[in-house]
Amino acid sequence: MESELIGRKVPYSVVAEQSVLGAMLIDPLKCVPEIVSLLKAEDFYVPENRTIFETLFGMFNFNLPIDSVTLTNELQRSGSFDEMGGQSYLAQILSTTPTSANFREYAKIVKEKSILRRLAEVTGDIYNKVMAGESDVESLIESAEQGIYALRYNSAGDGLVHIRSVIQSTYAHFEMVEKNGGKLPGLSSGFESLDRVLTGLNNSDMLIVAARPGVGKTSFVLNLALNASRNAPNKKVAIFSLEMGREQLAMRLLSSQALVEFKKLRTCSLEPEEWERVAQSTQLISGTQIYIDDTPDTTPGEIKAKCRRLGDGLGMIIIDYLQLLKSGKGLDNRVQEVAEISRALKIMAKELNVPVLCCAQLSRSVESRDDKRPRLSDLRDSGSIEQDADIIMFLSHPDEMEPNYENTVDCHVAKNRHGETQKVSFHWIGKYYRFMSEESRFDNALPPGAGE
Repeated sequence: MESELIGRKVPYSVVAEQSVLGAMLIDPLKCVPEIVSLLKAEDFYVPENRTIFETLFGMFNFNLPIDSVTLTNELQRSGSFDEMGGQSYLAQILSTTPTSANFREYAKIVKEKSILRRLAEVTGDIYNKVMAGESDVESLIESAEQGIYALRYNSAGDGLVHIRSVIQSTYAHFEMVEKNGGKLPGLSSGFESLDRVLTGLNNSDMLIVAARPGVGKTSFVLNLALNASRNAPNKKVAIFSLEMGREQLAMRLLSSQALVEFKKLRTCSLEPEEWERVAQSTQLISGTQIYIDDTPDTTPGEIKAKCRRLGDGLGMIIIDYLQLLKSGKGLDNRVQEVAEISRALKIMAKELNVPVLCCAQLSRSVESRDDKRPRLSDLRDSGSIEQDADIIMFLSHPDEMEPNYENTVDCHVAKNRHGETQKVSFHWIGKYYRFMSEESRFDNALPPGAGE
């Protein structure tokens, strides 16, 4: 068996694997709890060692006493005792282990060899695809990045951290806010009333902006993107549009910033002073660090890989919209697929340590009720969105009986892990795709008639 393994030249260490198992048998009270938190069964390359570790792990889970006698009994009960070499192999493990004192070093060797094997699998898979004639270079690069980043993330967990360290990092957060003049801990949305409720757009948060079609989800997040980019010019904002093309998004940004009618901008029928505002807005928007990707049928993994390529300074990710994403797993059940996507987005927000802002569709049930105010249960396709999201905002027009209701959009903060839930109202100027806070709707900077 050993000569066969050596011949294959796969990264592994039989001695290290056996020494880990031996340490677990020699000093189970000290070694077993820590080793099972450091290693998984798949980290063991030799099948016999993997079987023994799985058995020891099960005994630990069920609080069974661990020694060579009880292990033998469990292996016999499962029918794998003779298959893994019997008593002679257990004796070899114990004789190989010099001491249990260095079990952490043995575990480290096993883990490093396991990572090298998985790295070889990732690169080998890419090599095979290249040699098989696959010529989609971008797809191959993304696949390689996803595999390597997933490997790094899965092998770099911090595990349990003493509360002292957590308190220290919390005080570092206090100091950062203090240095910022007591302002928001997160990126500013550009809307003071919304920032007060959300405490800004915070790192590692997954935020949902949900509404029925035509209410203004895309325009709202574009306004947020431009505001955040202008308020934090050193931060990059990545926008992934699965529905609209990047030129259309850019035109909406220009219309909103220049305060010229979108229809007139599309047909180039502008007055000289409007062209001047467009030129000024073009310069302003071009100076921001906004990046747009309009690739359809993308996955959270592809989004994460592309964001990593942006390098340092990533400030926020915007996705329009969640239900158009693919999980990449080929699941037949759409509800299960959306649940996979939602969880992946939350993990991405935490891993990249940025706010991930996703648009989402609401089901038609909201239109069939007398009370048109959206509810959490109206989120389409999956209740997992409600569970995973840190903040959920619903956009809707107020009751039709309210004066000027068409020019008002209510933002109902229905879920907020950072504070209270409440309503924030915005003035909506549809011809400019522009949202304005109610307190600034009559800003003198608006052209004549813009706020009407």
